[in-house]
Amino acid sequence: MNLQTNIPIQSQEPKINYESEVLLLGSCFAENIGDKFEYFKFKTQVNPFGILFHPKAIETFLWMATQQEKYTETDIFNHNEQWHCFDAHSRLSGTDKSRVLHSLNEALEKTREKIQTATHIFITLGTAWVYRLESLDMIVANCHKVPQKEFKKELLSIEEVNQCLQNSIHFIQSINKKVKIVFTVSPVRHLKDGLVENNRSKAHLIASVHEVIATAKQCDYFPSYELVMDELRDYRFYDTDMTHPSSLAIDYIWQYFKSTWIEEAALDTMRKVEEVQKGMAHKPFNPGGKEHLSFLYNLEQKQLQLKEIHSFIEF
Repeated sequence: MNLQTNIPIQSQEPKINYESEVLLLGSCFAENIGDKFEYFKFKTQVNPFGILFHPKAIETFLWMATQQEKYTETDIFNHNEQWHCFDAHSRLSGTDKSRVLHSLNEALEKTREKIQTATHIFITLGTAWVYRLESLDMIVANCHKVPQKEFKKELLSIEEVNQCLQNSIHFIQSINKKVKIVFTVSPVRHLKDGLVENNRSKAHLIASVHEVIATAKQCDYFPSYELVMDELRDYRFYDTDMTHPSSLAIDYIWQYFKSTWIEEAALDTMRKVEEVQKGMAHKPFNPGGKEHLSFLYNLEQKQLQLKEIHSFIEF
């Protein structure tokens, strides 16, 4: 008796190995997969501007980064005793104006450098709902707790999402024509928008992604949304907030992702890295004992062996 609908695993090319350069952008689900890459010590950069939930925010970020634009004092504002930028997550906010500006522009520079060398860029779309700051008539990436009355909530149409994605692809390929761009739709449920509204949003994203990649070069799709909605399909695979996938669901998706995108030759290195990671997390009963000192010596040797092969790996 089959009690689960399985999504067929389709191997994709080019595969990711320890020489690959990976950039992940978008919603918090991009960070979930990014955490896995970082745990296994791949050459990865994740959300330099923090979490970007919608396609317009991602498009704006890629335009600023690839076209070598800069933020100035007129692009940031002070609210609740902190300086913010409407294009970035509050992760880049702070009390020092000059430091915030430096962080924003440094992130743009590093992102441009990463895009130029990237072999794979993964873009995770979270929602098609956006907030427009009426005083400036601009769609923001983050409201930074500015009163809601200052914004107008809008749902991007499929055509508008198409334009954002097409522009994003153009900006990336303007400085790196060979990079593989993979889109995915986040399985995170934006319940604050409402159940019906969340489904409308996801439908626009899914329809748009498939329209765009049907004609775009070097672009593909990874079914993270479908894995949770159609294969796992159970509240036990959600966290306690009932909106974010649980750690078990993320591990499940990562296994599927490995089968789809990770080169088989890299799996042995991943296993060795995990041995070291688990060893470093081990809590000894007797830190000064011979057994533990021997354990630490062996752990150090494993780290050195990995570094001899991949010099960029740091623990």
